[in-house]
Amino acid sequence: MLLCNRSQRKPAANHVPEGELSRAREEKILGKVVAVANQKGGVGKTTTAVNLSSSVASQGKRVLIVDLDPQGNTTSGFGVTKRGIETSVYQLLMGEAAAEDAVIHTQYRVDLLASNIQLTGAGLELVNLSRRESRLREALAPIIGQYDFIFIDCPPSLDLLTLNGLCACDTVLVPIQCEFFALEGLSELMNTIRNVKKMYNPYIEIEGVLLTMYDGRLNLTLQVVQEVKKYFHNKVYKTTIPRNVRLSEAPSFGAPINYYDGASKGTEAYAYLAAEFIRNNRKEGA
Repeated sequence: MLLCNRSQRKPAANHVPEGELSRAREEKILGKVVAVANQKGGVGKTTTAVNLSSSVASQGKRVLIVDLDPQGNTTSGFGVTKRGIETSVYQLLMGEAAAEDAVIHTQYRVDLLASNIQLTGAGLELVNLSRRESRLREALAPIIGQYDFIFIDCPPSLDLLTLNGLCACDTVLVPIQCEFFALEGLSELMNTIRNVKKMYNPYIEIEGVLLTMYDGRLNLTLQVVQEVKKYFHNKVYKTTIPRNVRLSEAPSFGAPINYYDGASKGTEAYAYLAAEFIRNNRKEGA
């Protein structure tokens, strides 16, 4: 997938000054920003970011996904070659480029702000920059009104990149694997979100908790579900994501699951999740 030239880009939305961003969000005149985060790896975070964003876009919503993970798996998951990226999230965080110049229009109805190997050192470089925690929020401000939903795929760690994702978002979607250590480290993530709410982003809330790699035949799975619901109550999605071979295969073909295999259980699960996600946001008036 090649970068689109200027003639293919959407017109830039009016810039939203930093001081007016919170007011605009409160009045719901901007797109909703959802960070997909869990510092524990292997829980289906990127799988969810890619496939939920694609499924929401297939419902006619305007969707942007931000690949904030230096591994760049969301980027390749949409068929974009990381080596061919001229302007990535790294340049946005460093203040070297505008978001509208970095947006890639993929063939899957989802716009992408891509990542590549340059982002690996960004965590260290951000330490010495002013407003280091709000660089992504400021970068997204000029284009946020162009989309209904913006998803941010955060790295599997609690570093400055993740902090930028949490400061830029309205809500956090937390994928949790249905295994014994599912809740391990979760309290640390919740503490981080509380601290971000107190210090940087007073509007941040939990969007929902998604149970992944679900197998209802296993007693362990049912025990994990019970514990997660005890902790998060009605924030747990009714939709669960099953273990599915096609979900694992899709990234190697550079396509979201609903394009790779429209008849798979993975496609069905993320279609149900997208419908539940959109329905929940309608209730909120978003």
